[in-house]
Amino acid sequence: MAKGDHIYVNCGTYTHHGIDCGNGKVIHYTKINGKGIIELTTWAAFASGRCVTIVNYGKCDSSDFVIKRAQSRIGESAYNLFNNNCEHFARWCKTGVHKSEQVKNASSATGGASGSGAAVAGSLGVVSAAGAAAGLSGAGIMSGLATVGGIVGGGAVAGIGALGMAPAAITTVAMNKVLEDDENLTSEEREARAVGRSMTTVGAAAGTAGAIGAVAAAGTAGLSAAGITSGLAAIGGVVGGGMAAGVVITVAAPAAAAAAVGYGAYQVWKWISE
Repeated sequence: MAKGDHIYVNCGTYTHHGIDCGNGKVIHYTKINGKGIIELTTWAAFASGRCVTIVNYGKCDSSDFVIKRAQSRIGESAYNLFNNNCEHFARWCKTGVHKSEQVKNASSATGGASGSGAAVAGSLGVVSAAGAAAGLSGAGIMSGLATVGGIVGGGAVAGIGALGMAPAAITTVAMNKVLEDDENLTSEEREARAVGRSMTTVGAAAGTAGAIGAVAAAGTAGLSAAGITSGLAAIGGVVGGGMAAGVVITVAAPAAAAAAVGYGAYQVWKWISE
């Protein structure tokens, strides 16, 4: 590790960041009397017995300039978990950009999950109200799916796919934010994020195909009305529900696949690139 490095320790549910000043000293946010204050402390005080890791950059300012930035804020007591935490401070010292990956990722993931969940829940209301037979009886669900599918030029099968588009789109936007490009990142990290963003879209499409395939295989084979009805009932039965639960699971599948495939591809590409 070198003077001017952005370093961090893993504290379990979060990471704590600072700037290595050399000579066994680190500038970082500490807590004194319950208040966050930027201080120059010993390496041991920063690490607290944990393993220290360097944050690699593809583009950043010189080590001397980084140290000057860090020193200029010693004594500051304006800590804010969401707007001015230890990572905001360390990344600003390195690049002049006030940013926290932890906050960005948590916000994107929370927003994506809540938005996708709301879209999935809303799909049941659409199915219930859209068809000729109102409600969530077998007839109501099938007529609702057929009506939704008819909007895109298909039948009940197309309805399943169409309903899954909204949560999948919300999840894709959230994942693209988590894996957004940044010119200050290393080339390996930027490439891995680009792969992850691309595979998020692939995952959403694969999740839709997989959900329809599961409906066709779970009950009476095929995608006839009887096949879809029995397939949705069988899928819903896995969680102790009926056709309505099956609709929820199949509509949610593309969003779940988008997140899993996208982030998985990102992690695998990083591992390959190391």
